[in-house]
Amino acid sequence: MKQLKVFLCHSSDDKPEVKDLYNLLVEHGADPWLDVEKLLPGQDWNLEINKALDDSDVILLCLTKKSVDKEGYVQREIRIALDRALEMPEGRIFLIPARLEECDLPYKIRTYQWVDLFTSDGMGKLLQSLNLRASQVRAQPLSVDGASPVVKKPAPQKSGGTKSSNTKINIHGNVTGSNIVIGNDNDVNN
Repeated sequence: MKQLKVFLCHSSDDKPEVKDLYNLLVEHGADPWLDVEKLLPGQDWNLEINKALDDSDVILLCLTKKSVDKEGYVQREIRIALDRALEMPEGRIFLIPARLEECDLPYKIRTYQWVDLFTSDGMGKLLQSLNLRASQVRAQPLSVDGASPVVKKPAPQKSGGTKSSNTKINIHGNVTGSNIVIGNDNDVNN
């Protein structure tokens, strides 16, 4: 049975978070397409991106405040993805807006239900959606074990502590059964 082919449409500004998403999708059994992983030196990147879009079972639009306002190639990829989605029968999952942070959706994709990958249940919801798509295209289902957020934000600190930062923590690998502790007030005797 074939692997589910997932095209990761994103802004170059969001490459670190999208690379983390790529790694998580690989761990769960998908075949994601990401330019830095799939393009080889000397290849015509425009041709290869269009071939990857054509070959994809699903397109994941990775959205942030930067990407929705950015002019350039990411907007072209979104338009191509929308055109391909119009070719799908009604009720098929093909285009999935995935917010990597709080941001407004571009008007043209607001009719599609989005997933917030920065929430605790976001990756689990994405995997459910991808598994539904896998069944539609007869691809192998993805594993759903250990679905954690793509971007984990630190919990707010207690008052009187040091000022909280907006640091993003990228989770690599399977963290099932792990405890991740962040902050200054991590005294276990509280």
